[in-house]
Amino acid sequence: MEKALQNLIERLERERSLSEAEYARLIADRRPEAASLLAEKAVAARNRIYGSAVFIRGLIEISNFCKNDCLYCGIRRSNRDCVRYRLTEEEIAACAREGYALGFRTFVLQGGEDGYYTDERLCSIVARLKREHPDCAVTLSMGERERDSYQRLFDAGADRYLLRHETADREHYSRLHPPEMSFDHRMACLRDLREIGYQVGCGFMVGSPYQTPETLAKDLKFIERFKPDMCGIGPFVPHHGTPFKDMPAGTAELTCYLLSIIRLIHPPVLLPATTALGTVDPAGREKGISAGANVVMPNLSPVAVRKQYELYDNKLCTGEESAQCRDCLDARVRSVGCTLVIARGDIKQEL
Repeated sequence: MEKALQNLIERLERERSLSEAEYARLIADRRPEAASLLAEKAVAARNRIYGSAVFIRGLIEISNFCKNDCLYCGIRRSNRDCVRYRLTEEEIAACAREGYALGFRTFVLQGGEDGYYTDERLCSIVARLKREHPDCAVTLSMGERERDSYQRLFDAGADRYLLRHETADREHYSRLHPPEMSFDHRMACLRDLREIGYQVGCGFMVGSPYQTPETLAKDLKFIERFKPDMCGIGPFVPHHGTPFKDMPAGTAELTCYLLSIIRLIHPPVLLPATTALGTVDPAGREKGISAGANVVMPNLSPVAVRKQYELYDNKLCTGEESAQCRDCLDARVRSVGCTLVIARGDIKQEL
């Protein structure tokens, strides 16, 4: 590895900050030995704060209706072949009860931007989950809403909110989304969530169309400044029902490289080894944990609808992605020297 690259990595570990040009160079000039050094330092930073713990979140995909038409997403409103569904409050509560029995202490409600889930409906669901499982965290991932909506959901008991920014580059954002969607509004939502008091997650796709080392550098600089509590990144995987169906997928290699960099930028961050990472590489989640990730999100959704929540092609939706295969997932995590823990898994501050 050239000395200049090693110096960048060592300075990142020490200062937790690089310029955008330096982040871009770290990405463009990456080598396997640089990835190994980054992973080694990232795992050390994670273990210093969290030890060997890997936190599990129970993912409940509550609806695949969406008003948006994002060019990369399989549940975009223009996809006429998508078989739509919504879960009722009773179905969601049943998923949470099953998950609680399996050891889950965080439930993540994820869905498209579906107008059916008004503030009243969603607040009722959140309040019920908190009432029935007071020792658990409720995370929402329901897209862009207005500030007063976020406030009502927080007051109902929601603890965390995940909203991927997708890209911190305004022009790149416009190439991934239809004209009616606003980069400024997406960023304003993240600021509102932080100000209200949520634990906030952002994130982006790795290898999305038109992405460059320079746009990724802007993502890393945004993460450096925003300091999210959670950061979800995973490889772009094309879906056959979108305009990007013929675009190449992102790679596990670059995703893991970026996971290590993000861990060094903000050591306490909660970093998932995502389903998309496991989709592009059978050992993707293990590789993600070995690169510094410390969260996995098995699926608690009813088996009958898992295939229908298809954001991208070939999504893992059976076997080890199933919450019922806890033992399989536990073995995978243990194989890389970590341990699944029964806990809410809140962000920890450094000592």
